[in-house]
Amino acid sequence: MTALEAEIRLLVAWTHTRVRALHEEDPERGDGILVWVMMTAILAAAAIAIVAIIVTKATQKANSTNTQ
Repeated sequence: MTALEAEIRLLVAWTHTRVRALHEEDPERGDGILVWVMMTAILAAAAIAIVAIIVTKATQKANSTNTQ
């Protein structure tokens, strides 16, 4: 397992744990939206990072390919 896969699994496990905790807490508490905003921002940043890694690897591979 690579470090990226481990980070993704950790992020998924954390997300499942937070969602489960959000379902169990009082909906009138008021700070649930802040947690959802933070989770969305973290997931968006992770998605951007993954896409950037894939684009970088594809670009490197394309630049190293001989065309003649």
